[in-house]
Amino acid sequence: MKKLHLLAAVTAFLISSSMAMAQVHLSGSGSTFVQPLYERWVAEYQKTHPDLKIDYGGGGSGQGIKDITAKVVDFAGTDAPMSAAELTAAGGADGIVEFPTCAGGVVPAYNVPNISSIQFDGPVLADIFMGKVATWNDPELTALNPGVNLPNLPITPAYRSDGSGTTFVFTSYLAGESPDFKKAVGASKQVQWPVGQGGKGTPGVAAIVGSTAGAIGYVEQNYADENKIQYGAVKNKAGNFIKATTDAVSIAGVDAAKTLTGDRLTTNLWSQTGAKVYPISAFTYIIIYKDLHNVKSQQQAQALVDFLWWGLHDGQKLNASLDYAPLDPAVADKVNAVIKTLTYNGKPIIPAGAN
Repeated sequence: MKKLHLLAAVTAFLISSSMAMAQVHLSGSGSTFVQPLYERWVAEYQKTHPDLKIDYGGGGSGQGIKDITAKVVDFAGTDAPMSAAELTAAGGADGIVEFPTCAGGVVPAYNVPNISSIQFDGPVLADIFMGKVATWNDPELTALNPGVNLPNLPITPAYRSDGSGTTFVFTSYLAGESPDFKKAVGASKQVQWPVGQGGKGTPGVAAIVGSTAGAIGYVEQNYADENKIQYGAVKNKAGNFIKATTDAVSIAGVDAAKTLTGDRLTTNLWSQTGAKVYPISAFTYIIIYKDLHNVKSQQQAQALVDFLWWGLHDGQKLNASLDYAPLDPAVADKVNAVIKTLTYNGKPIIPAGAN
């Protein structure tokens, strides 16, 4: 009988311990641009950390910033660095850490029947999304596409109706290419588009493009590739028409390390110089608090830091398979240094595997 009681006690203890381990839970939200990569990271990481549960809810960069500000998530993803007003709402810039995890391209996806290749430049894309270029055989487009029989087909711009880092990247690029666009529309996560149709999230934009002959929208390269959506080449600063590839995006980040300083490692990748650079490239960022007081325990804080460290090292090996450019080593060195400064209630949290 004593043996049975002892066995029951041991079993209860093991079950209790297992439940305690399984209760380590991390949550994040934000950028849909990078969501496929983070979901892959989570799946791979949890294979060797079954005691940890990580949820990344997407929802767009704007939602991620709102959630981390309200402290309802442990980390947020964004393609647009936090604005001065957003930093103030989150308690001030001194308490926030932002760092890139990878780079990606935003591409002009189009639906023009029987046309397999179209070239664009910044000013023409700006005019399309302002309604100034309204048909596919407009002289501005035909001049960029000699020998291509572009049809007399109305253009329907498709845009994100939600707050989006992808919109921030695309509008920032267009604003830099067109003074008229900068004045009339501007650059932000959410703008007032003068023409076109809005869709929620990247799937909403892709649905409009896919179902509307003559439509054009902006989506992430990885999403376009995965869903076999046609997209065009874009003229870069060197005058070359470049289609988005992992290599063409990665080149845009080579000089970025020179401009990354402090705890908020943010910079613009669009319109970088270089013969092979894809011009609508961007970093995507993680946002966390420098002191991880928003998480529930030191164990949870350690789990978060360990996961982020893994993603910035072993996880980088997965980036290219999903059409994301891994971080340049010089950028990665600066991110590593920032991760090592994180604390929980003032006590350092050293990542597992850090030197």
